[in-house]
Amino acid sequence: MSDDLFRLYAAILERQGMDPSSSRTARLFAAGPKKIAKKVGEEAVEVALDAMNEDRQGVVNESADLLYNLSVLWATMGITPDDVFAEIRRRETLYGIAEKLPKPTAAEGGGK
Repeated sequence: MSDDLFRLYAAILERQGMDPSSSRTARLFAAGPKKIAKKVGEEAVEVALDAMNEDRQGVVNESADLLYNLSVLWATMGITPDDVFAEIRRRETLYGIAEKLPKPTAAEGGGK
């Protein structure tokens, strides 16, 4: 999967300076990080809705859209797939595979 993600990311970077009228990706870059972040949120919701409806193909399709928009957001913020993979490896070392970083409790300063 990482090869596919790296190719997607490279293609996104190639479009970063292009004319927005010639590329959807260039239009997203021109719209700025807030618009891109909104697209990431919309796609994540669509993945969740399709999962709730047990629509396997919908989840596949929307996941591809999510990864695309997330990759555009990463590029906008100067984040690379390697940065994300390094964080996954760091967490694996600390907490085991596929673990999410624990949220601090209120007593640890995590309360709002």
